[in-house]
Amino acid sequence: MSLKESIMFRLEQFIAADSTGYRKKCLILFIKIKKFTVNQIYDLLSKDYQVTRNEVASMIGYIQSKVGILKSHKESYKTPTVYTVKDEYVLLIDSCLKSVSIV
Repeated sequence: MSLKESIMFRLEQFIAADSTGYRKKCLILFIKIKKFTVNQIYDLLSKDYQVTRNEVASMIGYIQSKVGILKSHKESYKTPTVYTVKDEYVLLIDSCLKSVSIV
């Protein structure tokens, strides 16, 4: 199994397990914004969903470490971590969002 196939599989599983819809919304925001912090995503998600900042931070951490579509950067220890969608996975995320239905 290639790296892209493996990531596609993990991404499909991640979206399929979305019972509330905010995982899918989060991925859509990633594609639109491209560069973001946990607080930015939390502010946008909390308008439509009842989520805590810790839930959003955990989800972003999981997406980065287990799914593997994000990279992170921190200017200094005082600044928040900035996450970016890896360029090679933008189309993969988009196609996965269109193909997977939420149960």
